[in-house]
Amino acid sequence: MSEPLDPPSSGPDEALSDYAVLARRWVQQGWLMRAIALCKIILRLEPDHTPTRRLLSELDARRLDPFSIPAGPAVPMPSNLERDLPVGASERKPASASLLARLGRWEFQTMLESLELRDFQAGEILVEEGTPGDSLFAIVEGSVEVLRTLKSGRRRTVALLGEGDFFGEMSLLSHVPRVASVRAFERTAVLELKRERLERIAQRHPSVEEVLRGYQRERLLDNVLRANALFRLLSSAQLEALSHEFQLRAMPAGSVLLQQGQPVDSLYLLLQGQCQVMHQHPEHGEQVLRTLEEGDMFGEIALLLGFHATATVRANTPCMLLRLDHGVCEQHLLEQPEVRDALSRLGTERLLHTASFLWDPMSATPVRRS
Repeated sequence: MSEPLDPPSSGPDEALSDYAVLARRWVQQGWLMRAIALCKIILRLEPDHTPTRRLLSELDARRLDPFSIPAGPAVPMPSNLERDLPVGASERKPASASLLARLGRWEFQTMLESLELRDFQAGEILVEEGTPGDSLFAIVEGSVEVLRTLKSGRRRTVALLGEGDFFGEMSLLSHVPRVASVRAFERTAVLELKRERLERIAQRHPSVEEVLRGYQRERLLDNVLRANALFRLLSSAQLEALSHEFQLRAMPAGSVLLQQGQPVDSLYLLLQGQCQVMHQHPEHGEQVLRTLEEGDMFGEIALLLGFHATATVRANTPCMLLRLDHGVCEQHLLEQPEVRDALSRLGTERLLHTASFLWDPMSATPVRRS
């Protein structure tokens, strides 16, 4: 266990020196995100502070293996410096360097220069669901709750994130709206990387964006594909290969995703929002066959049978979708007998439902016109 620091003397130079010593000790203990945040504070107070700039130049996240760092308390914060930190030093596990450790040293150093330290009080919203996303965040200390809006309008907590966790990369990289809101559960400090800064970094170091996209794919695997009954039939290696092929799409309410009678070239997974499946009956007009919710798929009938769209799919609300080209589906999905059978069952069920509607069109829901 680290020894506590003696209270610093009253001079500003001595106080900054204590900061620098503390930051170095945090690095030694594996508290990478806290150390970076503390260095940001020092350089905000004294931009040319030599010990701090030396420490940042020495940092190499690849050396920090979070699994080899023993858990333990943070270095105690001197009382007359604690008020300046974004969050007080509490006892938590060391921050994971899993994302930053994938960067080369110079890429990592460039990233450090672009991170902006921000502080949020308990209850403050960091990002709002449905708004444009132009930055990603790393939690330095504290915790946040991830919230999704239900059909009732109520918000439900779907995840808790803590020190060392990253979020916001999907919106940043794919230029789609935020899929959830993030609210500070307690006083929380984060490091933020904005899109314009990432673009400048990527011009000098293209590998940075590649690393972030790899991280995004892993999150996609963990949060979406492994939770889906169809994709759970695939092995980890198959899921990994498939994750490179998905395209993320954001569609406004009213968008037509499939048009009845038109060719279909993709399989879709609805991540967020609600869609209506409509059928144009020659005598009774357009009627609702079913409503698609988050986690539902569509496009499987065309994939399996080569049919044109048997119905129109329209976004009832703003929607976020994963699109998978049919050629990729044939390569990664249809060659797996269990996956093909599952898709076949889904397609057959929907064809029978459509057939029953054609037999008795009054069983469907008429479309209400305003």
